[in-house]
Amino acid sequence: MNRSLSADAIEKQAQPITDQHSFEIQPFGHLVRMPIALDEHVCREGVENLNQVLADTLTLRDMYKKHHWQAAGPTFYQLHLLFDKHHKEQSELADEIAERIQVLGGVSVAMAPDVAERTLIPRAPKGRESAPMQISRLLHAHEIVLREARSMARIAAEKGDEGTNDLLVSNVIRANELQTWFIGEHVVDAPINAEQRDR
Repeated sequence: MNRSLSADAIEKQAQPITDQHSFEIQPFGHLVRMPIALDEHVCREGVENLNQVLADTLTLRDMYKKHHWQAAGPTFYQLHLLFDKHHKEQSELADEIAERIQVLGGVSVAMAPDVAERTLIPRAPKGRESAPMQISRLLHAHEIVLREARSMARIAAEKGDEGTNDLLVSNVIRANELQTWFIGEHVVDAPINAEQRDR
């Protein structure tokens, strides 16, 4: 049987269906059991802890982009590039953390208002700050992430959650330590030349 469709019918089939409404398939804070050989309470604690690290990582990522756009002063070019590089690295970390949350059966925090409610990192002002202030703010944020990542890595190891421990130690801690070193060296009070050293 040969059925032909009119041009209007074909266009209607090709058009995206918009304004759809549905229910959540998994509410935030609820766990789905995954066959990963970890007890439910271990997964639940891992999800809770990782969502905190994720919220702070997303905040740090956004702070790097803010400072990338608003950099100023004699080291503008270097900091502009460095802040953007660190932003990209924090984005990769956020993706890895969110995926681990999903692997554990949880739902990762994702939207800016939810991240803002949860983060432990103090909010940066809307206005532009000097480079030393930007770096000071970033160093404080890194220290918050590092402190919680170390604590949560120990908890994960004690509970037998090697995947979460490995992510926190191998990725989150190492990347944040390295970024701390790179930006921290920009605010060391070292003389530029011998003449300045002798003053």
